[in-house]
Formats: sequence, structure tokens, C-alpha cells
Amino acid sequence: MKRSLTIAALLASMLFAETNPFLGVWTMNLRKSKYPHGALPKSMVVRMEAAPGGIHYHSDTTGADNRVTQADYVADYSGKEATVRGVAGILAPVSLQRLDANTVVASYIHGGQVIATSRRSISKDGRIMTISTTSKDKDGNSVTNTGVYERARP
Repeated sequence: MKRSLTIAALLASMLFAETNPFLGVWTMNLRKSKYPHGALPKSMVVRMEAAPGGIHYHSDTTGADNRVTQADYVADYSGKEATVRGVAGILAPVSLQRLDANTVVASYIHGGQVIATSRRSISKDGRIMTISTTSKDKDGNSVTNTGVYERARP
């Protein structure tokens, strides 16, 4: 019985990987990305893999100030909150909702309130991912960052 459950989980994971265009390694194209002045990172790489219970997301970012940050979590598309871990410890939880085959909305939560929303979209050819994130700046103004990522070649 245990072996058949393991095989079933493996097959489900493989099917998920084949039907999820977000999986892979994505590198930010700095020329095409749009951030407020001074906020564009020097580099960002996002890796998404199929994982038991959903998707494993990991990002490595080098900021404009040369500070290196990471974010890492496993979440499903049910909207249930997942813990995000970073270099400095636990970050704001995230919940994911898949709107269609090529669009996911990630909501970042703090104190029960959504503090940022990212809309991830995959191009029809599957080679470009655009992530538009809206949050508030220190003065409470709405700010949107748009990162354009290219799929790394295997």
C-alpha cells in the first residue's frame, strides 16, 4: 500500500510538472523590467519546482545596494497561507491562486492584511514570465514593480 501511494504521488508530481508552465529557472531581464528609480535589483533568479503539496519557489536577489536576499516557500494554489523563509528568517506569509493555466496571483500577508500582490503571467510561447507586484511605499502610496524574466535554457 505504501509503495502504491509513493508511485501515485510521483505520477501526480510528474503530471503537475508537465502542466505547470511556471516550473523552471527564470532570470530577470534588467533592461525590460520596470521599477521605481533606484529600486531595480542588480540581479534576480527565480526557481520553481514541483514539490509535494504544491510548488517550491526560491529566489536569489542582489539589490541595488549589493545586499543579497532570498525567499523560499512551498505552497499550493488553494489560497492557503504558506510560510516564506529568507536569509533573515521568516518573512510575510504568501497565498497563491491560479487564475488560469498561465496566470497566478500571489498575495503576501502581514497582520492578517494583504501587504503586496504579485501577478505572475507566462507568455504563450512559455519563454517569458512577467511578475507585476503592487505594494505601498513608506508614505502609503501604491507602487508597482514589473519584473520580466526569461526562462533559462536547460
